[in-house]
Amino acid sequence: MLLLALDTATPAVTVALHDGTAVIASAGQVDARRHGELLLPAVDRVLAEAGLALDAVTGIVAGVGPGPYTGLRVGLMTADTFGLALGVPVYGVCTLDGLAYAADVSGPFVVATDARRKEVYWARYADSRTRVTDPAVDRPADIADEVRGLPAVGAGALLYPDTFPQAHEPEHVSAAALASLAAEKLAAGEELPAPRPLYLRRPDAQVPKNYKVVTPK
Repeated sequence: MLLLALDTATPAVTVALHDGTAVIASAGQVDARRHGELLLPAVDRVLAEAGLALDAVTGIVAGVGPGPYTGLRVGLMTADTFGLALGVPVYGVCTLDGLAYAADVSGPFVVATDARRKEVYWARYADSRTRVTDPAVDRPADIADEVRGLPAVGAGALLYPDTFPQAHEPEHVSAAALASLAAEKLAAGEELPAPRPLYLRRPDAQVPKNYKVVTPK
């Protein structure tokens, strides 16, 4: 097994290689405006670090969000393209699940990432491998009763200490955690879904009202 994992659902552009036993190379950079520019060079770096070529990869793992439309589609389109070119399966893993897997928390906790517009993408977990609610997008004040008293991880939790007073790192997801989680599930015989984006709201770009389509005569 050689999994290439990547995620662009948060400001972090993150890539990792996992050989079925451990992460053998990883790279990441936080830059919310340059997902498209940074992703492929990061893939090249992890392959070079591992001394492997892309055609050695046997599976692709892609973080499916939730996240903003523009950033998320960069990673998912890249993952699908690699899968088609190499003829290997592409697996989807919830980005919040990757953050939870990397969290050093015992007992129930919350994962929250920054959704902008003064909102967070979030979910509750029984432990680092067990999500107990579907991913959602809400204003922090509106979910205060649901998360009260629970530790929290993620950039969204760190941004709103009034709602998440026990927030701590990790701030962003790592592809290393996504790859490790996927490898663990696959080794246990679990089926991982194909990557389908978790868009929890409409994209920021909208067609203007009263838009006229002009066609040549």
